[in-house]
Amino acid sequence: MTTTQTTATAHSVSEAYQPADTPRRGIFVVLEGVSGSGKSTLATILAERFACSHFHTVPSPVSELQPYINAHARAFPQLAFYLAGALHASDLAREALTTGHAIADRYVNSVIANHAAVHGLENDTVASAIAPFAGYLTTPDLTIYLRTDLDALTERIRAKRDQTQSDRDLMRDRALLARLQDHYDQIARSDPTGYLLPTDGRAPNELADHIAAFIPAGADRG
Repeated sequence: MTTTQTTATAHSVSEAYQPADTPRRGIFVVLEGVSGSGKSTLATILAERFACSHFHTVPSPVSELQPYINAHARAFPQLAFYLAGALHASDLAREALTTGHAIADRYVNSVIANHAAVHGLENDTVASAIAPFAGYLTTPDLTIYLRTDLDALTERIRAKRDQTQSDRDLMRDRALLARLQDHYDQIARSDPTGYLLPTDGRAPNELADHIAAFIPAGADRG
């Protein structure tokens, strides 16, 4: 292979690992919080109100591998799996933003908070491990951190019809639940796009009204 061919190949590989360069006409809203805080319900309501896309991080069908990954993979492969979900969700957001708003049920800060809480790490340690890939991630315009009383969270998790093993672990381990909430609180305090929204005693539509006030009715950022 000639020098010219080698340079061309390296350039094409570099381009392959770059995010798509697309117009952004809507705003990217992320809903973060502990399981049971209401993210999925609010994502659905907001997407209906603004006629826009919403998706979960990790998106389906990749999410079907979560039980196996959580049970059998060591810490770093687990982190790589969830980071892959966030990178894919970033592409979904980037595509949706070409025509309107995008709503994400969890995003990269959920990856950081959950991984750190489960493995007894600091948020900064996890963030540093995934920092080389941060440039690929679509930056949110608004990140809503839903905060709920721990007793209420436990009851909501118990009432979920689609409980995961992670949900059952949180119900059994109050210390893990508290640690996870603390990790989210730490991230929320330093997030320039962050907005902390207490959910206690507030119906989903009331919370959706509150969030909707930050989202423009029309999507035209040019």
